[in-house]
Amino acid sequence: MEKEILACIDTQNIKYLQAGQISKYIFPMERKEAHDKKVSHLIIRFFVMTITPDDKILYLVQKRGRNKKSYPEYFTDSASGHVTYENNLDLNRIKDNAIRELEEEFGIPEKAIQKIVFYDLNAEENKFTKEIAYIFFGLVDHDVNLKPDTEELEIEGSKFYTKSELKHILQNEDNVDYSKQIWEYLLNTNIKTLFKTQKTHEMQKKETTALFIGRFQPLHHGHIFVIYRILENHNKIKIGIGSAQLANTKNDPFTNEERKRFIKAALKKRKIPPSNYEIYDIPDIFNAKKWVDHVVSIVGDFDIMYSNSDWVRELFQNKGYQIGKKLGIFRKKYNATHVRKLISQEKKNWTSLVPNEVINVMKNVDGIQRIQSLYNISEKA
Repeated sequence: MEKEILACIDTQNIKYLQAGQISKYIFPMERKEAHDKKVSHLIIRFFVMTITPDDKILYLVQKRGRNKKSYPEYFTDSASGHVTYENNLDLNRIKDNAIRELEEEFGIPEKAIQKIVFYDLNAEENKFTKEIAYIFFGLVDHDVNLKPDTEELEIEGSKFYTKSELKHILQNEDNVDYSKQIWEYLLNTNIKTLFKTQKTHEMQKKETTALFIGRFQPLHHGHIFVIYRILENHNKIKIGIGSAQLANTKNDPFTNEERKRFIKAALKKRKIPPSNYEIYDIPDIFNAKKWVDHVVSIVGDFDIMYSNSDWVRELFQNKGYQIGKKLGIFRKKYNATHVRKLISQEKKNWTSLVPNEVINVMKNVDGIQRIQSLYNISEKA
């Protein structure tokens, strides 16, 4: 049997997951070792619903099997499980883990899932080991055929329930606390609104303002391409500097003020007047549920937001904001992590990826040497 390799994370780095920075902080570890050493790791919890032809909401609840080591015969979510480690793990790949678990536990294929949305992150304790749960809500076809896993689930109790039936279970049966809280939330939520599809937009150029958030560590030609495309369709752009409080680390070497200098130098060189853009510092608050409101409290009103980050797009879309189409060129090449790595390796070709005026600012603040030093420190640690 192939060993299960978990996506693990040091406890002090868990907060960065709330900012969508996943792949930078996780590391692989075999499942038994992670549990024996009580190493924090990622899991998913999937809560699934369906809408019948006569407009009734049904909730898919799992009853754990009697042979389960923890919470035997307790009612819980629809599906749950560990997130397996992979390079460049992101929110979409974690979603794939949720889809896999649903098929393994209930036999529901991906094609029967109409919609899946990310809801929140929750830190849980399982036998004194911290598990970081990515919570997803899903809507499936009303006529889907359930095939519960007889080794994992109590068959008769694992099925779709009406609202009144689920209320009865939550009030009178044994429930896993973490899941009970989410089901109670869903019972008081407009499910149709929850799964309302938000289409991506490309607005006609008029008096509109777009929001674009990046970390700019450093700014590169990929950022310039996005800004150009946005200004083709909108007369103003609000540029948010994400993780503004971070500096002098391997992943975030430059200060917020240095990053502002990058942006201003690049836009000045391209004759984009200051009246067409505003720059805002957006520090992390390490709270995914509150982050969008935090951003809006800083930048104010805008008509549409652009980002190539699936994490950022999902959070804004879940709040009902219009989302622009993904913009970008050769994203693996024009990528700040790639640029920093080339600099750390003293490879000259990084200069073709970054505007000359930005390179000049980097040199003026000893940014190139700083990146190399931070990489050296990280490798020795």
